[in-house]
Amino acid sequence: MLDQFLQGVQSRAFRIARIATGNTDDALDLLQDAMFKLVEKYGNHAQEEWPPLFYRILQSRINDWHRRNTVRNRFRSWFGTPEPDSEDPIQTAPDPQVKSPELEALTDRSMEKLQSVLEALPLRQQQAFLLRAWEGLDVRQTALAMSCAEGSVKTHYSRAIHSLREQLGEHWP
Repeated sequence: MLDQFLQGVQSRAFRIARIATGNTDDALDLLQDAMFKLVEKYGNHAQEEWPPLFYRILQSRINDWHRRNTVRNRFRSWFGTPEPDSEDPIQTAPDPQVKSPELEALTDRSMEKLQSVLEALPLRQQQAFLLRAWEGLDVRQTALAMSCAEGSVKTHYSRAIHSLREQLGEHWP
């Protein structure tokens, strides 16, 4: 049963981690770590408790990653070490469905703009939006996953929605 839950949540959770980190390898590491921790610590909990627990673990790992990365970036800038540029395999993968070039170009521009706007959101707004809109968690589950009050979830989600609407206007059909 836990295997089915993890298989069902894997791709969406990867996308959340990928948007939060901007790096495929780091996102995979965070996802794997969160999955292991859920199995290790909470595998015997009730099935309905798994989604908020899993996302709480994942968000905790993402927050830890951001803290470590902030420290690393201080040292990189201090020593003048540039960050390596890497090509995103998800963005460069060919689309298996045939689309008209115009529609494909519009979709690509829209998705690029969506990803850049999501990455630019403050972390807590980003988390609230992804957990509520993409994962379908309710306010209570999102609050548990983010370790905050339900009112904070509502505030972060509302601010994220307003920011997305403002910035995506012409790019989103």
